Amino acid sequence: MATILRDWSYQYQWLYDGISRLAAVSVGGEGRFRQLALQGLTILPDTKVLDLCCGSGQATQFLVQYSQNVTGLDASPLSLKRARLNVPSAQYTEAFAEDMPFADNSFDLVHTSVAMHEMQADRLRQILKEVYRVLKPGGVFALVDFHAPTNPLFWPPISLFLLLFETETAWNLLKTDLPGLLAEIGFREKEQILYAGGSLQTIKARK
Repeated sequence: MATILRDWSYQYQWLYDGISRLAAVSVGGEGRFRQLALQGLTILPDTKVLDLCCGSGQATQFLVQYSQNVTGLDASPLSLKRARLNVPSAQYTEAFAEDMPFADNSFDLVHTSVAMHEMQADRLRQILKEVYRVLKPGGVFALVDFHAPTNPLFWPPISLFLLLFETETAWNLLKTDLPGLLAEIGFREKEQILYAGGSLQTIKARK
């Protein structure tokens, strides 16, 4: 169970941003953290990119530096209002990630940053199926999210962070084999890289 700090972090943008910067210190700062899942990808100006669960546009602002065709999707009107102010060069759609209002084979790249840990198991599976559907053949799904630490020294800080700011869904993600789940859905060429003592993972999977 998360504390009131979780509610405050969504209500007050300055607190959310501060938490994000603090959490990103372990990988070299927020700028590097936001681009972890993008490393090694070829993103051209006309690449069609979907920033899934884009929030207030923290990662969107990096995606628009590569592509002129970026769409941010989120279910929160408040987050999208902030995103439009923060990154006006992107397009935005208000919708749930498990029921995206896009045609099949719409995007070259779907990106999501620390959002999948918010989802219950059945919802997570449905979201990944939707990602597969809206990706073009050969398109890439790139994500960064929590992972069970492989270095015991990282268990205390991530446990404290999850206790203060997250819910049981984040703990469940630590026990989830995301590469295996993506393979079940049909993704191929999966690459998983661990950071910060294994407490963060990036995954790139191709349709």
